[in-house]
Amino acid sequence: MNLKRVIPAVIVVAALAGGAVWYAHSGKPADAPGQLTLYGNVDIHQVSLAFNANERIAELRVREGDKVRAGQLLGVLDKRTATLRLAQAQAQTGIQQQSLARLRAGSRVEEIARARASLAAAEADAGLARKQLARLQAVSAASGGKGVSQQDIDAAAARLEVALAQAENVRKSTRLVELGPRKEDLDVAEQQVALARAEQALIQRQLDESELRAPIDAVVRARLLEPGDMASPQRPVFTLAITQPKWVRAYVAEASLGRIAPGMAASVSTDSAPGRAIAARVGFISSVAEFTPKTVQTEELRTSLVYEVRFLVDDPDDQLRLGMPATVHLSLAPAAASPKQP
Repeated sequence: MNLKRVIPAVIVVAALAGGAVWYAHSGKPADAPGQLTLYGNVDIHQVSLAFNANERIAELRVREGDKVRAGQLLGVLDKRTATLRLAQAQAQTGIQQQSLARLRAGSRVEEIARARASLAAAEADAGLARKQLARLQAVSAASGGKGVSQQDIDAAAARLEVALAQAENVRKSTRLVELGPRKEDLDVAEQQVALARAEQALIQRQLDESELRAPIDAVVRARLLEPGDMASPQRPVFTLAITQPKWVRAYVAEASLGRIAPGMAASVSTDSAPGRAIAARVGFISSVAEFTPKTVQTEELRTSLVYEVRFLVDDPDDQLRLGMPATVHLSLAPAAASPKQP
């Protein structure tokens, strides 16, 4: 081996390694006194939207990248089956309502008059049977039991009993017609109407769920199904990215934690516009320490315990994109002075 060639190569490698170490520790600008710089990313908050029904998709109105407003119609299912079921339920509700109205109205005047006429006829038949029995009994008594047979008298007595029973039956029926329906019958009819209305409301709800609407202002991240696909509650159709409010998630070491408070003003910048600061404020400080995530870009913090801090960003011009790396600058509160030892 030629030592003359090996020794210079070792010297070059050592020099490069030393330069890398020097750059890692002193190549980055240090924070100014009272200032803190944090590195993080714009939080990604998204919503997965799915139809709450099993039906074929008839129409989708937005695509990836489209901005949508809360309540905006995004897609529609095939409504033909639900529309027919709703018409059927509406007809059934109408039938039950008419039945209830008939019971509430009670008996008509003509029905009461007919019932009373039937009662009068039954009482007349009973009166005729009573007279026939009395006549036969009188003849039998006058002739000493020889003018009329006992069989004829028994038959007349039986006809009288039948006529009286029929008259009593008609009398009770007439009383029921005059009183009208029972309270229990009205209660049953009212419950049947309520049941029909509930069934109608359920089908109307299913028909309303045939339309998919945006729950919040957002941007369409992904369109996962197409018209003609079979939708179900388990199959998302769209993924929406929530753009307001925007948050930047960063991490702070414990040494600086006591000088940060919710509501403290900060500014956010990105690599695409490093000189353009975006106003922000501290919105949330975690109460639990964790190991620094790999996404944090400062080497000295990678093995340290840090606390998550979320910054609420005021971004009316929509400069920040979800997931974008961001740098946060904020002025720290003065550190509390240590008590002097006696």
